[in-house]
Amino acid sequence: MAQEEKVIVIDFGGQYNQLVARRVRECNVYCEIYSYRTPIEQIKAMNPMGIILTGGPNSCYEEGAPSYTRELFELGIPVLGLCYGAQLMMHILGGKVEKAPVREYGKTTTFIDGAGDTLFAGIEDETVVWMSHFDYISKAAPGFDIVAHTADCPVAAAAYEDKKLYAIQFHPEVLHTVKGKDILYNFVRNICRTAGTWRMDSFVENTIKEIRQKVGDGKVLLALSGGVDSSVLAALLAKAIGKQLTCVFVDHGLLRKNEGDEVENVFGKDGNFDINFIRINAAERYYAKLKGVEEPERKRKIIGEEFIRVFEEEAKKIGAVDFLAQGTIYPDVVESGLGGESAVIKSHHNVGGLPEHVDFKEIIEPLRSLFKDEVRKAGLELGLPEYLVYRQPFPGPGLGIRIIGEVNAEKVRIVQDADYIYRTELAEAGLEKLPDQYFAALSNMRSVGVMGDERTYDYAVVLRAVETVDFMTAEASEIPFAVLQKVMSRIINEVKGVNRVMYDLTSKPPGTVELE
Repeated sequence: MAQEEKVIVIDFGGQYNQLVARRVRECNVYCEIYSYRTPIEQIKAMNPMGIILTGGPNSCYEEGAPSYTRELFELGIPVLGLCYGAQLMMHILGGKVEKAPVREYGKTTTFIDGAGDTLFAGIEDETVVWMSHFDYISKAAPGFDIVAHTADCPVAAAAYEDKKLYAIQFHPEVLHTVKGKDILYNFVRNICRTAGTWRMDSFVENTIKEIRQKVGDGKVLLALSGGVDSSVLAALLAKAIGKQLTCVFVDHGLLRKNEGDEVENVFGKDGNFDINFIRINAAERYYAKLKGVEEPERKRKIIGEEFIRVFEEEAKKIGAVDFLAQGTIYPDVVESGLGGESAVIKSHHNVGGLPEHVDFKEIIEPLRSLFKDEVRKAGLELGLPEYLVYRQPFPGPGLGIRIIGEVNAEKVRIVQDADYIYRTELAEAGLEKLPDQYFAALSNMRSVGVMGDERTYDYAVVLRAVETVDFMTAEASEIPFAVLQKVMSRIINEVKGVNRVMYDLTSKPPGTVELE
């Protein structure tokens, strides 16, 4: 989608690259991420209002370290370097970067030195920021004023006001930097002089117009998974082209309790959207394919491949269509190695893995430029119910990776019922928005228990709840013990086949959010 104005993020391998772009968009300015390998001519052709250089794991003075051409800083476009980006700016422009005598990590008191009023406008003289560096800027480049320091870092920030070049050693994009959002706002809105017109209502309106123009009187086919992304895409396409859209909902039997029916209630014949909706109940087919399979990645691949096969079979019945729609969102693009410098992280993304035998001419991905929180906002704009828009994050392979070991109908029933109780009780306690993600999983462990006067040999359910900013790191939520006790009691009494309930305290890292 073309934008009147945008700020671009040049990624040097930083773990917070997506977070930087999200923070820019929170200033109502459109933002995209590009690798440091992107040629300068391509950057110039984009005509960005501003450029932000991310952090990264390297030392900028070492041979082979990610770098960029000096010309970037001579375009007359405001540039903000963060952490590695700040060091690289100084290194290229004649400053000095070396190993720090004292490594700074975590919350650090920083002193603003009075100059650089534009970047630190409205920021107190003493503030707390998030540092994460083993190198430091020991000497600022010619023309730069030192505008902030810490007890161990002589150049926590430097500014060359005439050229609108700014280098800050800390990470303003993370919430631990108390005034981080204000600093980025100062750069994006005041220094870059952006208008701040990027809003979700205008995105929805403009995208509907673009879809109508592109599709014309053509037919569009969408594989509807029931997740937030594909549901918002279905609603967007429905508003744009109505009956020209056919949604095929493959219910693989690995959704949370009642979710298949909820999806049909929204998009089916009694729902709010006038589209062609087809539901395929394929649970038994999936269970047969997964029988005896225990290795997590193999389960993922079977579930993904079978989804494509079922979808292809239904598509053949429909016949030729003009467009195949995909619910790809911006993190999918970046994490699949098509955006910044991130490695390919997930094996079940929408990017790639296209069905081979569906007769279509072109792919459309209207949500490709949006982050997850923006997708949710678009969903509300389109009139989707809150319970669907704010549905808990759910992996593409569904409960298949929340069941350790072999997947079968009995295990699916157990984890669906346990998860439903868990989510219900957190909602009853007013805690449903406290953790960023929470669910019940089924371990592959069975143990002896006593229920009534009889010994049992049943499964252990594991409860998980985490709090996180970006899902790159996460900590276990402190769910009140009384709530956990109630959840445990209900699961033991109401879910046949379970005699033990455990709470997972593992952080990420070393663990992951999902248990697989």
